[in-house]
Amino acid sequence: IFWVLALAAVMSLAVTVLLQPETLRDADRRPINLATLIGGAGVLLRDPVFMGLTLVGAFGFASFFVFIASASFVYSAQFGLSPVQFGLAFAANAIGFFAASQFAGPLGGRFGMARVMQVAALGFALATGALLLLALAGLASLPVIILLLVAGNAGLGLIIPTTMVLALDDHGDLAGLASSLGGTLQMVIGAGVTVAAGPFFDDTALPMIAAIAACAFVALGLSFWVLPRLKPATA
Repeated sequence: IFWVLALAAVMSLAVTVLLQPETLRDADRRPINLATLIGGAGVLLRDPVFMGLTLVGAFGFASFFVFIASASFVYSAQFGLSPVQFGLAFAANAIGFFAASQFAGPLGGRFGMARVMQVAALGFALATGALLLLALAGLASLPVIILLLVAGNAGLGLIIPTTMVLALDDHGDLAGLASSLGGTLQMVIGAGVTVAAGPFFDDTALPMIAAIAACAFVALGLSFWVLPRLKPATA
C-alpha cells in the first residue's frame, strides 16, 4: 500500500511541476511568508460563509472517515466477509462517491452550485436517516447497508466539490490559501468526529450508521444556515 502511495505521490509531483502552468500574472502573485499566511487565514476564519460551507463539507468528510474507520470491523465481525468480499463492499461505496462527484460540475453549471449542494445534502440525510431507522428496527441487512450507503455517498460526492467551489468564490485573491485551509479544517474535523465516535463502535453496524447519519444531518442543517447568506450571484 505504501509503495503505491509513494508512486502516486511522485507522479502527482511530476504532473504539478511539468504539466501545471502558473495561472496568476506576476502582478497578482503574493509572497509566501508567515505574515501573509496569518493575515489571509484571519480573513477566512472570520468569514461566516466560508466557514459555514467548509463545515458542511467537513461533516460530509467526517461521515466518510467514520465509515473508513469502522466498516472493516463491522463487515467482518457482524457479516463475516472475507478480505476480498470486504474490498468489494468498500469499493461499491467509494464508487458511488467518486462517480457522483464527476457530475458536480455539469449539474452546478445547469442548476447552480448552491442548489446542487442543498439537494445533495438532503439526499445524503434522507438515505442515511432511512438506513438508521432500518438498523434500529433490525432490518439493516448487508445489501440494504451497501445500497443505502452508496446512495448516501453519491450525495456526499456532490457536497464536497460544490461546497469547496462556493467557499472559494468570494476569495479569488486567496484561493490557494482558502483551498488549503478549508481542506485542512475538513480533515481535522473529520478525524475529530471519528475519534469522538470511536468509543461507541462495537463491531456492529448500528453505531457506525448512527454516526454517519448524525454527520449527514449536521451537514444538512449547516447547509440551510449558510444558503441564505450566499450572494445572489454565487447562489
